[in-house]
Amino acid sequence: MKILVPVKRVVDPNVKVRIRADGSGVDLTNLKMAMNPFDEIAVEEAIRMKERGLAREVVAVSIGEPRVLETLRTALAMGADRAIAVETEVAVQPLEVAKMLKAIVEREQPDLVIMGKQAVDDDSNQTGQMLAALLGWAQATFASRIEIVDGEAEVAREVDEGIEVIRVKLPAVITTDLRLNEPRYASLPNIMKAKRKPVDRLTPADLGVDPSPRLIYTRFEEPPRREAGIRVESVDELVEKLVEKGVIG
Repeated sequence: MKILVPVKRVVDPNVKVRIRADGSGVDLTNLKMAMNPFDEIAVEEAIRMKERGLAREVVAVSIGEPRVLETLRTALAMGADRAIAVETEVAVQPLEVAKMLKAIVEREQPDLVIMGKQAVDDDSNQTGQMLAALLGWAQATFASRIEIVDGEAEVAREVDEGIEVIRVKLPAVITTDLRLNEPRYASLPNIMKAKRKPVDRLTPADLGVDPSPRLIYTRFEEPPRREAGIRVESVDELVEKLVEKGVIG
């Protein structure tokens, strides 16, 4: 089985982002970047499948500016076999990402695509579902457990009522949730080996996709500062304060 794992380069989740002075977007100057945490879980799961003898090859793919190579090197150091970088300076949106991934799937012919359920920068939670629809493949989202049995993937996913277990026939697209696994740290020897692993470099034009955005963001603003809370001595005082704030009539 061949597994394709899309990964995205995002601002490190531990870093506080800032809005540009003109409100045109997020200021990324000198900010630490990292692999999207949900994608890191997907890479780990694919590598574990290979270690259990379920997969013969793990291919990581990333779409974005040339610095996505750094993110791909991290995936290679974790244990991916090779990587594909689709380089573009355009801030690609979910539908265009899904179209490029579809073209790569058609080239690579993987049996399974594992990817994060969403990216922590835009929180769109769309690409996996769009990719499955474009391919006409089965999909299982928000996976907290994955088992491959007789050409099918048994996936446990958390829903409001508890744990839902479904089976989908391969090939399929699976998106990962936080509780699926704990990603490994890349060792220094593996980081050095990653530099020698092959990375194919493509452009959206090579895949026949126009990356131009369909959605235009007109302005970004910081969220309003939260007011400090107050302590009340009784329910009557609580109701009075809520009325003053206009929370209740």
